[in-house]
Amino acid sequence: MPVRVSEFSWQQTPAALFLSLPLRGVCVRDADVFCGESYLKVNFPPFLFEVFLYAPIDDGKSKAKIGNDTILFTLYKKEPVLWESLSMPGVDKEMMQRIREKSILQAQEKAKEATEAKAAAKREDQRYALGEMMKIEEEERKKIEDMKENERKKATRELEAWKECQKKADGQKRVQRKEKPLQGKQAEERGALKPQSLPRKAPPTRLPTRGRNWENIFSEKLKEDRVPAPRSAGSIQISFTPRVFPTALRESQVAEEEECQRCRWRNVFTTSSMEMSDVKLAFSFCLISKLFATENYLAAIDAYNLAIRLNRKIPVLYLNRAACHLKLKNLHKAIEDSSKALELLTPPVADNANARMKAHVRRGTAFCQLELYVEGLQDYEAALKIDPANTVVQNDAEKIRNIIQGTTLKSHD
Repeated sequence: MPVRVSEFSWQQTPAALFLSLPLRGVCVRDADVFCGESYLKVNFPPFLFEVFLYAPIDDGKSKAKIGNDTILFTLYKKEPVLWESLSMPGVDKEMMQRIREKSILQAQEKAKEATEAKAAAKREDQRYALGEMMKIEEEERKKIEDMKENERKKATRELEAWKECQKKADGQKRVQRKEKPLQGKQAEERGALKPQSLPRKAPPTRLPTRGRNWENIFSEKLKEDRVPAPRSAGSIQISFTPRVFPTALRESQVAEEEECQRCRWRNVFTTSSMEMSDVKLAFSFCLISKLFATENYLAAIDAYNLAIRLNRKIPVLYLNRAACHLKLKNLHKAIEDSSKALELLTPPVADNANARMKAHVRRGTAFCQLELYVEGLQDYEAALKIDPANTVVQNDAEKIRNIIQGTTLKSHD
């Protein structure tokens, strides 16, 4: 059987009413408040306080503030008049029961309307986010098509220029082949005319003997007509030995191995003409998660850096890189990446709520490690607004509040 509370104080103005109710040492978390237009109840076991109000109030605008072992209600009246008393006079048990049931029904209807309005707003946000994503994908697709068309035109121009060069080279070769036989005939004519001009008898002509240069007459023509046969195609099998470092840690090459892995990620993303689908295929979150799990944060940061160069509009890249910076104690860079992720996570809809919550938590963690507890608490409170049921974030926010309160007390002392 609950103990009814009769000790309270209240004041009023024509527009509002102020009610102060002591909690009598009961924990604030155990207090349950219910407020309707004509009914107010506070249950803090083993105590119970309820009042049937003199006139209706606006329960949507009314407020309750709990602190210092007291609950302070600010109730706004629907009609700006002074009440003769706090509770309704002449109320019997049946009337009390009717007022309670009516207040509960009204509260259920309002909660149902709020749920429907929230669902409608969520659907509208999803529709809007889907439209924005479709616009972004259409722009990216158009950009890729333009890049393909430009590359095709460039390759066509280069092919035409190469064909022109080949035609000119073939024309020059044909002219040279025509000129060489003419030069050979002119040389024979000069040799035939030269003995007639001499006064003395020409020595008998000697036939060329078979020796080193006995085919010099047609050697040039034969060289032009000969075409070498095409080389036969083949394949070369290459096998690589595995990279093994069997030596002790003080003599090992851990730094060189990590640099090798980082260079491997550079080779994956250095092609500037890759399509976005190929980039998504190459950028395997599974492999980067493996790097993160093995505490190879430098290689993971390099991978995220190269992916961000290809597309700077994906918020999850900045969000995950902020986590790597936190592990390496690069706190300012973690704050920058978390802020950039929050800028890209717009509009704030239910689909990106988890990512926004993570961005606030990581930025708040970086602020707290820099001993900027007020800024860190602001980020944790923003994360709690997105996910109020997250107990881990609630506990961390409570610890930060205790740290801030302890610092304030020390400064006063």
